[in-house]
Amino acid sequence: MSKSEDRETHYKENSLTLWGAVSMGTGVMIGAGIFALTGQIAELAGQWFPLAFFVAAIVSSFSAYSYVKMSNAYPSAGGIAMFLEKAYGKTMMTGACALLMYFSMVINESLVARTFGTYTLQLFDVDKNSFLVPALGVGLLAFAFLVNIMGNKFIQTFSFFMAFIKIGGLVILAAGGLYAAGFSFESVSIAPQETTFGGFLGAVALGILAYKGFTTITNSGGEIVEPHKNVGRAIIISIAICVVLYLLVSLAVGGNLSLQEIITAKDYSLAQAARPAFGNYGLWFTVGFAIVATVSGVIASVFAVSRMLAMLTDMKLVPHSHFGMPGSIQKHTLVYTIVLAMLLTIFFDLSRIASLGAIFYIIMDLAIHWGVLRHLRNDIDANIFILITAILLDLIVLAAFLWVKAESDMLVIWLSLVGLLVIFLGEKWFIKRHDS
Repeated sequence: MSKSEDRETHYKENSLTLWGAVSMGTGVMIGAGIFALTGQIAELAGQWFPLAFFVAAIVSSFSAYSYVKMSNAYPSAGGIAMFLEKAYGKTMMTGACALLMYFSMVINESLVARTFGTYTLQLFDVDKNSFLVPALGVGLLAFAFLVNIMGNKFIQTFSFFMAFIKIGGLVILAAGGLYAAGFSFESVSIAPQETTFGGFLGAVALGILAYKGFTTITNSGGEIVEPHKNVGRAIIISIAICVVLYLLVSLAVGGNLSLQEIITAKDYSLAQAARPAFGNYGLWFTVGFAIVATVSGVIASVFAVSRMLAMLTDMKLVPHSHFGMPGSIQKHTLVYTIVLAMLLTIFFDLSRIASLGAIFYIIMDLAIHWGVLRHLRNDIDANIFILITAILLDLIVLAAFLWVKAESDMLVIWLSLVGLLVIFLGEKWFIKRHDS
């Protein structure tokens, strides 16, 4: 048995069905996307924020092409880590870009954890800047840890069940909101703010975070039934479901709140938008639904990302220490993931968390497309036009987002630069030390 096959066997505990994989992908996307990002996207895109969600779906669909082609050819429990190894070998590029994906997913978990705290506190007369926001987020991450040590079968069943609840809940919210608004979009056009093209593209960059959850499906590629066709199908279905839901909900929000109201309540805008349609009961329903969505989203994300870090450890691309802990490497990487997410939840606000995640993710995404274009295009029969389009779209959106952040929050730029230097130089040092 080859080392690659041995890794796959090590991670195959149970088989995921097609719809189990779809539920995992949509679970991560819905948990972060619509609840955490609607207000932030509206702040950048103005009254055009529903269109930003749609354009982000187009960019993400071009990006998904590389992942679908790679998953069809090389279904793997390591997902992106294995894709990068196929393209770049056991090099600094593979390790560093895989770590970018890892950190962007951990950042996403902290984003969802803080969203959980923010929405939960809407039920009480508590300031949105209260210490209870990160405290509740840390509590959610602790709960996600306990669920993840219960095993794959439980997580699959839980994610599948919660996906139906989340989709049904969003449909009810959207339908009620659109009905209350008279199926119009007039409210958000009241006193609209000027939106630059760069600001709109910056909103698209954040919108991409609302769809990147599809990548978690690739991390379970080795466990999905008939992976050579079902991984790609699961990715396409997940994105299609989410783009419809996001458009409906964003239109409902825009129909019930003015742009300024959305921005003021940007961390909990869906809860505010539910009031005109459902009254105070709408607040309770939305908060309860947000709790379900964020809890299941964190659980699914932690499951996927801890497995990817375990795969990187087995591939000898990252250092590992047991720190005296018993159990397997996967259990250790689960602990590392949860602890790091907790620290981010405590020390960063939603806006900065989302910005860091977007920058790291898009850079990693570029590396995937470039690797396929340069090294694997013929092997997996990939279309060169689609690959180049995906690269150009990523570059345009990333450049615009960096420009917007340079003008409004330079700390995000500095944090990103420091993070990139630490990851790439650290990986270079580790590879050189390990090979010597």
